[in-house]
Amino acid sequence: MAQGQRRMVERVEPRFEPEKGEEADQGDSFRLTREDRPAPVPLELRERSPSRAKTARSSKGWSLFGGSSSRGGGSNRRGGGGGGGSSGSGRKPKRRRSMLYRLTYWSFLLCMWGLLGVGGVVAWYAANLPPIQNLEVPPRPPNVKIVSADGTVIANQGEMGGAAISIKDLPKYVPQAFIAIEDRRFYSHYGVDPQGLARAGYVYLTTHRLTQGGSTLTQQLAKNVFLTPERSLRRKIQEAILAVYLERKFSKNQILEMYINRVYFGAGSYGIEAAAQRYFRKPAKELTIAEAATLAGLVKAPSSLDPTKNPKGAHDRAQLVLDAMVDTGAISAQDEKTALATPVKVSKFAARSSGNYPADWISNQLSDLTGPLDTDVVVETTIDAKLQNLAEQSLRQGLDKSGGKLRVSQGALVAMDPDGAVRAMVGGRSYAESQFNRAISAYRQPGSTFKPFVYLAALMNGATPDTVRDDAPITLAGWSPKDFSREYRGPVSLTTALALSLNTVAVRLCAEVGPKAVVAVAHSLGINSNLDPNPSIALGTSEVTPLEITSAYATFANGGRMVIPYVVKRIRTEKGKVLFQRQAPGNQRVIEDDKVGMMNAMMSQTLTVGTARKYGLPGWQSAGKSGTSQNYRDAWFIGYTSHMVTAVWLGNDDGTSTSRMTGGSLPAQIWNEFMRGAHKGVPPAPLPGRPWVREAPPPEDVIAQQPQFDGAPEDQPVAVEPVMTANAPRNTGRPIADWLNRVLGR
Repeated sequence: MAQGQRRMVERVEPRFEPEKGEEADQGDSFRLTREDRPAPVPLELRERSPSRAKTARSSKGWSLFGGSSSRGGGSNRRGGGGGGGSSGSGRKPKRRRSMLYRLTYWSFLLCMWGLLGVGGVVAWYAANLPPIQNLEVPPRPPNVKIVSADGTVIANQGEMGGAAISIKDLPKYVPQAFIAIEDRRFYSHYGVDPQGLARAGYVYLTTHRLTQGGSTLTQQLAKNVFLTPERSLRRKIQEAILAVYLERKFSKNQILEMYINRVYFGAGSYGIEAAAQRYFRKPAKELTIAEAATLAGLVKAPSSLDPTKNPKGAHDRAQLVLDAMVDTGAISAQDEKTALATPVKVSKFAARSSGNYPADWISNQLSDLTGPLDTDVVVETTIDAKLQNLAEQSLRQGLDKSGGKLRVSQGALVAMDPDGAVRAMVGGRSYAESQFNRAISAYRQPGSTFKPFVYLAALMNGATPDTVRDDAPITLAGWSPKDFSREYRGPVSLTTALALSLNTVAVRLCAEVGPKAVVAVAHSLGINSNLDPNPSIALGTSEVTPLEITSAYATFANGGRMVIPYVVKRIRTEKGKVLFQRQAPGNQRVIEDDKVGMMNAMMSQTLTVGTARKYGLPGWQSAGKSGTSQNYRDAWFIGYTSHMVTAVWLGNDDGTSTSRMTGGSLPAQIWNEFMRGAHKGVPPAPLPGRPWVREAPPPEDVIAQQPQFDGAPEDQPVAVEPVMTANAPRNTGRPIADWLNRVLGR
């Protein structure tokens, strides 16, 4: 047996030569005989040989789920015969992979493909963004803070509506309120909050709407700085990319500061400072916990949660913010309890503040005064905050009380110092309802308030306050003006005629000096509007604005010097660099001192015995003139002291007639109420000019017949050539041609 085994394992070399007795055959020279071939290795030797066992195992093919892949061979079939069969039948097949394994396997594949898909989408939308390395946070648009003479903030103009503020200047709970309600994990994420995105994605997949933002404060800042308000998947992906960029470039506190200075709070207010001024009339550094929670709650829906329009919704949202602040440890439970016990006081008045009228006027002047702005500036004005509020209150209360009865809906009030500094300006009944500034932009017929220019031209032509003219019918080229009372008084002095606003006398004087001379006088006093030089100009048929006619009257109040109205004193940056400083203009004298005294003496009669005799100012020498335009469309009263000049206009924007309202009624009443408040605590002083010594008292019978209201042209006047009346006086002073050459600089 041992020999047999040795023989079987001996190596047999092939024979290359035929054995004896065999024929040589080239084809058989390399062929082995049966005896030359090795015998099969016995089973016991085959199993003991590691190399053979490894070769046997590797020769078997296993399927994916553990079955044999061998073809044929009884050794791999159950119950097969032979030695190989007996060995194969003793080994159990491997079990199939479990269901968990298969789920894990396919889930992994799906996740990989999903990640690849998401990456492709992100790459696609990122390709539509500018190169990240070229992105720069655009500078915040400059804010224009307009302050009154005492430093009170009147308004903030510009795109943002408020100045930028450093986060270190705010109470800690102010920025913490925004973090608590908008992004609790602000200090731990890298610009994108996976939890928030997962929540927003789930809502989108289930509702197909982006109702859940899932945006961090950084993403909101990225949206405000770089993107549009569009709500789409593309925008959200770009927002996330930009948020990561911001987080890498800026610190958390820098991002938070940029956010609270740019986020929108509604009502045109961008940034925490603008919102604090808009809703609470205070700077952001003075906000209480409850006020901070209210503003933080506004960010979600500025329009629907506006506390001036939806106080309950704003309160409920603020309570949620306070709860979130307690949860995050920003405030204590006791702080919340105190905040809820002290309701915030929202300033509705701020939304409609009339201070926006002068503020808008100032904004239109800035480019001429400073050029383009690239930083926040402070505009120091001549506006008196208390007088501005008083002017608005006087006008609004007067219209509320009597506007319905008189069928008048709008008004304007301008008050200025005699040097032209505007102290108050109200351009309408309500700025919230209409931003049109009637004080500077409404061109209306001044009516009889234009007559002082006619009388001044007559004085410059040699007349005096005691000069007598006939109050009698007059016809010029088919036009016959009538007095308000339809009665004629005969000979009257110019003082009486102006005090009683007699139309016929004014038309006679205009015809005597010539309409062109009247127009020249008005222009020399500061009227800039085009004036038609025809006889009807005597009754104020050419349109002017309240501001320019107020500045013309200021010439009487300051002693005869023409003024240019102004409201800006100085413009500086927030750091104090002066960009503009108003210089004293050195106003030119346009009325001689004696003529100023004469005009003030005549116009004082309006408030003592004339059309506004009920509305004089106790203790003050005051003067003025009422006016009513044709068909009662406009009613005016313009009056002044040595301290202040104020004009009041009332009418309707569409030009419809009022219910026979005249300048000596409601306009004079509003003027009186405002001027009384404006002169409180101011020492009385007389009007300027050489005092006029009356040559002779006016006819007593004329003074006894005072009308209730001022004159108003009844019919539409027509333009006619100047006509000198038969009773025109001989010129006893400097010829009008010489005077015109002087005032016109010829």
